[in-house]
Amino acid sequence: MMGKVIFYEDRNFQGRSYECMGDCGDFSSYMSRCHSCRVESGCWMMYDNPNYMGNNYFFRRGEYADYMSMFGMNNCIRSCRMIPMYRGSYRMRIYERENFMGQMYEIMDDCDNCMDRYRMPHCQSCHVMDGHWLMYEQPHYRGRQWYFRPGEYRSFSNMGGMRFMSMRRIMDSWY
Repeated sequence: MMGKVIFYEDRNFQGRSYECMGDCGDFSSYMSRCHSCRVESGCWMMYDNPNYMGNNYFFRRGEYADYMSMFGMNNCIRSCRMIPMYRGSYRMRIYERENFMGQMYEIMDDCDNCMDRYRMPHCQSCHVMDGHWLMYEQPHYRGRQWYFRPGEYRSFSNMGGMRFMSMRRIMDSWY
């Protein structure tokens, strides 16, 4: 299944548009700004800076006529990454400290509060073995978020010092 999103320069789907069906590191060659979008299929991470940098925002199928107000964004979207559909088991190891040190827990489902479930004040590194995950800086899936695909993440300090307190799986039912 391919993803598809249409970006618009202005709010309420006005102005020039750009249709995107995959990752785009910089919209500047297509449009000067982006203030609304329609996600026709797929799940996407949007970034407020080029090259998948800056704040991350998760979008799934739907219409976002004024997402800046909706998400409290200061800046418009400048790049996007499509999240591939995944059907299978989910598995991730989270660690209390950087470089896979300290307490370790293996999770296979959503966790709305690391402190309540594991008595872990925060998570500073992880190894995503299966699936795609959203991690949040606050409990109950609030605050800034970050997208994690399979791989090793030794230190969250290079992500603006983020300390994750909750995480959820990006499920195929979201597409």
